[in-house]
Amino acid sequence: MTQIVYKLLRQSEWQQADKSGVFSGSADDLRDGFIHLSAPDQLRATFEKYFADGPEPILVGFDANTLGPALKWEFSRGGQQFPHFYGVLDIGQALSVFQIRREAGRAIFPPEVP
Repeated sequence: MTQIVYKLLRQSEWQQADKSGVFSGSADDLRDGFIHLSAPDQLRATFEKYFADGPEPILVGFDANTLGPALKWEFSRGGQQFPHFYGVLDIGQALSVFQIRREAGRAIFPPEVP
């Protein structure tokens, strides 16, 4: 069974990743030593905390099973386990790419995000 984990990217970060084929991390990721990811049920809170006031971000979905041992589930915000990726993400492994838009002030996520 596919378990999807997501990375929210600023548009400039996505453009660079799309061009190079890899994502090495945002400034926050590089500071922390891993790429911050979210499970579907964590995604809206991550968006509200870090992306709600900026330009419309890009949401990239990955199959957690294909990320291998570099993906670790570790305790973080609110005592929840979050997926952290210790490596460089191959954009070619992305299952989905979705631009989050706002309508009437509300963020529109893909249907599979609760």
